[in-house]
Amino acid sequence: MKIYTKKGDDGQTAIGRGDRVSKTDIRIEANGEIDELNALLGVVRTLLPEEDKDALIIKEIQLVLMRVMGHVVMPDSVSPEGLETLTQRMEARIDALASAAPFGFVVPGSSRQEAFLHVARTKARTAERRLWAVREWWPIADEVMKFMNRLSDYLFAVAEKETF
Repeated sequence: MKIYTKKGDDGQTAIGRGDRVSKTDIRIEANGEIDELNALLGVVRTLLPEEDKDALIIKEIQLVLMRVMGHVVMPDSVSPEGLETLTQRMEARIDALASAAPFGFVVPGSSRQEAFLHVARTKARTAERRLWAVREWWPIADEVMKFMNRLSDYLFAVAEKETF
């Protein structure tokens, strides 16, 4: 099987169950942002020890982001089930990290891990904004929106953990 199909050469791509849409469709843009975020989180995981609690949470987040991408193109078929539990776990981790150090404005770059975590945090915010744009036209579950909003907070907290 070839990795290329040539079907996208005309500026269209398949979405959901095969419907063709423009590559500029907001759902494609949102999924592109989420895909970039997922790749950045992969880089972040390589910079953290495998047994690090946050490395394990980030791996789970990556798997959930793939489901979120499916939900964007097939909201009736791909359930956001389980997002509420992961969001609560991220909130608990944010609270635990916040108790260890004060939070405020930061200048990223104190370490490679911290810098990449902040890049991932900003990409999470961009992906969230794109999802809000999608939600103006197509349904996106509340759990997805809450998860995406909390994700950038979580990444900020983990980035700051790397500075102390």
